[in-house]
Amino acid sequence: MKPAQRFLILLAAVLLLPALSARAVEVRISAQALERTLNHQLFKTPGPPGLPNRYYLRGKPTGGCSVFADNPQISFINNAPDDPSSVPRMVVKIHTHANFGASIRGHCIGVWINIESEVSFIPEAEDESVGFHDARIEHLSGSKELDALLLPFLSKKMPSEMKVNAANLLRTLLVRSPDSTGYVLTLDALNLHSMKIESQTLVVDLDATIKVD
Repeated sequence: MKPAQRFLILLAAVLLLPALSARAVEVRISAQALERTLNHQLFKTPGPPGLPNRYYLRGKPTGGCSVFADNPQISFINNAPDDPSSVPRMVVKIHTHANFGASIRGHCIGVWINIESEVSFIPEAEDESVGFHDARIEHLSGSKELDALLLPFLSKKMPSEMKVNAANLLRTLLVRSPDSTGYVLTLDALNLHSMKIESQTLVVDLDATIKVD
């Protein structure tokens, strides 16, 4: 079962109470849970045995010159003590492996670059969706050719792929509720009010209404 699915099934169980009116719920999500979700949604291409899945920015896994990222690591930055106006952010660090040169008979003859890059976002609640905005590049490679690939990936591709419509996913999961619970569960409404960072946890405030037949 996918991490996002497990999370939403747990959420449905919390909301499944005799009173079916909208209830306020606070959900706390660890950085490790977000890493698993990011790996599932974006880093889908299998690596060699014993190595993590990857995302190709250029090229293919079948050989030749390529650029790919793997092993995303998520952490949280809280308010700076000396700057009251600072906003907590979620930081994503990725490992990037680039081979620039000439592809000859399935092999790349050129230069390898292995670096770490970082981007940070501010989490936000968008009605029924979990989203991330205000992408800020914290660290790039310094290679003009590689950074031209990394910049759109980190600032646009990654936040768009991380966005999840929680209501649609939960409704899809609840279709199978009669088989697993014996009840027909219907999500009438779900609203994410806010998302904030507390220490190393993402806190989501929401309310929802679930009908039980």
